Amino acid sequence: MKKKTKFDSDAFYAALDAERQARECTWKQVADECDISASTLTRMSQGKHPDVNGLAALAAWSGLDVDRFFRSSVVKGAPEPLAIISTCLRTDPRLNEEAAVAIDQMVKAAYRSMTNP
Repeated sequence: MKKKTKFDSDAFYAALDAERQARECTWKQVADECDISASTLTRMSQGKHPDVNGLAALAAWSGLDVDRFFRSSVVKGAPEPLAIISTCLRTDPRLNEEAAVAIDQMVKAAYRSMTNP
């Protein structure tokens, strides 16, 4: 079986947007801080892939691990998405334990109600 892998630019853009909002900055500020063109971000918002240098700059700025955005037709040993989310929430220094647990429970409930069996 031939293994097919692709970069999920929509998911990367959504994660990048979450980081941008958390830092309370504009897309123009992101472009300036990353030394990339604003049009790169515009193209990404339309579902286009960034070039490799733009991707590297955005990953460095955001701290996002680009490996998490590669999708493969053959998945072996991949952790459960809920396990990753739970870990991220429970290790977020901005959340106390009670808040992390509450958000974790909401995400799990929403995930279970929206996933295919």
